[in-house]
This record gives sequence, structure tokens and C-alpha cells, in this order.
Amino acid sequence: MSQAFSIRVQQSGAEYSCAPDDTVLRAGLRAGIGLSYECNVGSCGSCKFEVVEGEVRSLWEEAPGLNPRDRQRGRLLACQCVPVSDCVIKPMIIDDHFIPTDTPRRFTSELVAIRDLTHDIREFVFTDSQPAGFRPGQYALLHLPGVNGPRAYSMSNIRNPEGRWEFIIRKVPNGAGTAALFELKVGDRIDIDGPYGLAYLRTEVKRTVVCIGGGSGLAPMLSIARGMVADPSMDGVKLKFFYGARGPRDLCGEDELKALPGFGDRIEFFPALSDPDLAKAGSWTGLLGFIHEQVKAHIPADQLMECEFYTCGPPVMINAVMQMLGGELKVPPDRIHYDSFV
Repeated sequence: MSQAFSIRVQQSGAEYSCAPDDTVLRAGLRAGIGLSYECNVGSCGSCKFEVVEGEVRSLWEEAPGLNPRDRQRGRLLACQCVPVSDCVIKPMIIDDHFIPTDTPRRFTSELVAIRDLTHDIREFVFTDSQPAGFRPGQYALLHLPGVNGPRAYSMSNIRNPEGRWEFIIRKVPNGAGTAALFELKVGDRIDIDGPYGLAYLRTEVKRTVVCIGGGSGLAPMLSIARGMVADPSMDGVKLKFFYGARGPRDLCGEDELKALPGFGDRIEFFPALSDPDLAKAGSWTGLLGFIHEQVKAHIPADQLMECEFYTCGPPVMINAVMQMLGGELKVPPDRIHYDSFV
């Protein structure tokens, strides 16, 4: 095996070892270092750092997480850099908040089940010989055949001793990652690396849980719902689950929610369609409009501050949700949880 390199964090003096096939970020998280991050795939820019001593190699020179000013200042993305020597680094942010509660690990898994939920959304179930340890709402990195770089997808289940990692994923038009994923057959094996993510269920908070999802964003929201009902400390906490889609054939999630104890009582489901023509063609009689509008319509203003919000979905949906909650309704930012994958 190739030599591992030593990385020292300038601000704290903490040192950790990084294998030549691991990234500066993920090796640090595995070592329990609180390096800041969100997406883990080069897009959000949360893991910016500078090399003080030594040398690294960038896996994606054009990663959108860096702007021209960052590049001029020599900043890099820890999730897209591998060391080629011992290094001293200066992360822009270090905080214990980012230290994983479940140490991320990379392992080889087997695909054991596939299930279609809609015409373009599919459930994939992978298994591993070790228990699956992660918090509700977290994600993992899938290393797919023929795809350059891993792809981040959220789990839809909760931690379990059987080693099951379940994902609900929408096939993206012209998307290399989902194209490869949807070609997999039962029995195929891929590497999974995780868990990661900060938008996990806060079990210590007893406010009403509000999940807002769209597309593949169903997965972490469903994980949070399952985690809530499985945790005895959250008995009595209510859940309002909002899920948006364009037309009737794009909707899913109700069957999974109905299987949870308390559905129709402590668990309320609000599916909505955004395309009125598709809704009419499908004889839809339910809610119409963008999903963030439904949140505002179905949660009275005087109850908003008694809620904890979790959201995942397409970028345009996330932006609308954040603008409404944080901008218009003044919900405190520490009560809104999401991971940026774009």
C-alpha cells in the first residue's frame, strides 16, 4: 500500500494521517478533527483551506465551490484535495460542531434490493457486514462504476444492526451519477463512504418537527420521520411532513409514512403539486402550489417559532424555503437544517 501522509492543522496543532487515496477533509473527519464542510463533493465551498507547507493534488480544478478570488488567494477545497507529501494546512473554519458522532468509514457494499417508487425515483438497498451507524437525515458518498468522483446521497432509513443502507434517488436527466446508479443490478457491489452531514434530527429538541422535501429530498426527510418515531425521548413530538412534486406521477412517500405509528395523528402529511395542468390531467384534488407556500399556509404564524425545520430537495426549492423561513418569517437559523449538495 502507498505511503500515508501526515497533516497538521496550523491553528490547533492537531495532526492526523491521510492515505494517498483519501481527501484532506474526509481523513480529518475520520480522525475526529472538526473541519468545516457541507456537500463533500466540491460544490458548496464550506471546506476551504490553504496549504501552509507541503503539497496537495486537486481532484477537480474547476470545482464550483471556489470563486475567482479564492483561487487568487490560493485557497483550495479540502474535499477535493489529496496529499502528495506531509502538509501543514490552515482551514478557514474549525469547530467541534463538525466532529462526526459516527466515524465515517469506506466499505464495500452489496446491492440487495431495488424498488421503483415513481417513474424516475427508485429505492436502493445496500448491505454491509457491519452495523449501519448514522444519524437520521445524514448522507453517504457512493463510488459508482465509470463515474469520476463519488456522489452524495441521503439515507432514507435509520441506524440498524443488519448493516442496511437504504437510499431513495431520483434519476437526473443527463446525470452521470444517477445514470450509473440506475444501471446497477441486484448483486452488484460498490464502495460507500459515510456517514456525513449536519442536517440530522436533533433528538434533544422537542419542538414540532417540520420536514420539507422534493424529489430525492424525500430520503433524508423520511429518515428523520423514522428516527423521530423510533426514539422514545421524542414521544409526543408532532411531525408535519411536506412533500412537493410537479404532477401526480411524481408523488411518493405516503405509503412509507403510513407505515409509521401515529400517521394521521401526530404525523400529518401534506403532498402538493406545483403544475396545475398536470394536476388537472391527473384528476388531482389535493393541494396545489409550491411546497414552501404550503408550509406557510398550514402552520399558523404564532406556531412557527415552536417548530424545528428540516429540508432537502432541488436547489430552487431549498432557496425558496430558506428565503421564506429565514428572510420573510424570521425563523432563527439554528432551527433550520439542510445540507447543500449543489
